[in-house]
Amino acid sequence: MPNPKRPSLYTTPEDAEAAFYEALQKGDADALIAVWSEDEEVVCVHPTGTQLVGLELIRESWRSIFSTTRLRLSSALVTRWQDMLLAIHHLVETVFIGDSQTPHGPLFVTHVYSRGAHGWRLVSRHASAASENHESEPKSDGASRILH
Repeated sequence: MPNPKRPSLYTTPEDAEAAFYEALQKGDADALIAVWSEDEEVVCVHPTGTQLVGLELIRESWRSIFSTTRLRLSSALVTRWQDMLLAIHHLVETVFIGDSQTPHGPLFVTHVYSRGAHGWRLVSRHASAASENHESEPKSDGASRILH
């Protein structure tokens, strides 16, 4: 009996985030889900306001999205906070659907990562539309906020 593919070990939250966005760009729901923690209470909130709790609901949602839509996006890290077991990244995303050059967004996105026995994993993603008066350049000094 073949062994199921073991998920990658992400040694930093940035590694996990890079894998998430690579899977998103490729439209690969299985690779995207491999970034998530296997905890029962993982949460994904889409820009529509739909809240999904649990890995299976999140997986099916992304499979549905990828089955009908090809996404391209750009993201910019606004700020991050990290301690030994938890990391929070706040980003701004701009989404392009299919071959369209018209951007959708920007979106404010918060990713929460937890470090466990299998490295860093995504436990929460919350994406929502930015306000109309959002400036395209984030107001941040760009410095990481890492606590030890």
